[in-house]
Amino acid sequence: MRDLEIIRRKQGFISDMDGVIYHGSSLLPGVREFVDWLKKEKKQFLFLTNSSERTPLELHKKLLALGIDIEESHFYTSALATAQFLRTQAPGCSAYVIGAHGLLNALYDVGIPFNDVNPDYVVVGETAGYNYEMIVKATELIYKGARLIGTNSDMTSPSDRGIIPACRAFIAPIELATGKSAYFVGKPNPLMMRTGLKKLGVHSADAVMIGDRMDTDIIAGVETGLETVLVLTGVSTRESIRQFSYQPHYVLNGVGDIVPDKGKKEK
Repeated sequence: MRDLEIIRRKQGFISDMDGVIYHGSSLLPGVREFVDWLKKEKKQFLFLTNSSERTPLELHKKLLALGIDIEESHFYTSALATAQFLRTQAPGCSAYVIGAHGLLNALYDVGIPFNDVNPDYVVVGETAGYNYEMIVKATELIYKGARLIGTNSDMTSPSDRGIIPACRAFIAPIELATGKSAYFVGKPNPLMMRTGLKKLGVHSADAVMIGDRMDTDIIAGVETGLETVLVLTGVSTRESIRQFSYQPHYVLNGVGDIVPDKGKKEK
């Protein structure tokens, strides 16, 4: 068992959101105390989410409704990472987008217009409006030469309704129909992690990655050289952790365990 003081002394904290901070519209236990501790100790922190549906403003408003006031600058989404990636890869490009307004807004803000005729890219994120016609259109455009991009590689995500399909599940039919493999921008892609560290202004050796998924959050932290904390409030369980060759540095019941005195003892 490692001493929690090792991570409490770190200056930079990168945390996932879904399954760590909230489930759907419910704040998870210990989160308010954890955020208060981050602010009180003047830690640098960033909520790095693979969800592409919401804008930072919407995430700010969502948490405010749950009783936590966090400025927009503390949020970075896979939608923003995808927009930045495409802007630097292909200035002046256009995209056919399957996704919610968080993704559409991020692309528009960096000058990437929606194009369903002859786009350079087909970009897929999560959306409640996903349908068969979108799959057909994406397949048609990829056969014409468009390249396939996914905002993140999550197959599922936690919600009020339990575990639900996420981006990789949405993109799978398109990959199968075209024979093309998508490039995924979100975690565990090092691009997103490096941007997160840059935003924090701290070195990887002085930062912590907190998440609920072994296959995105924890591997992203391991491969970027961060201390890693897996919380059991989302997708992963103590049993599922054993399936992976890499392991988190800490396994906690929730983020509240990080707070001195408030946290429960590790198990």
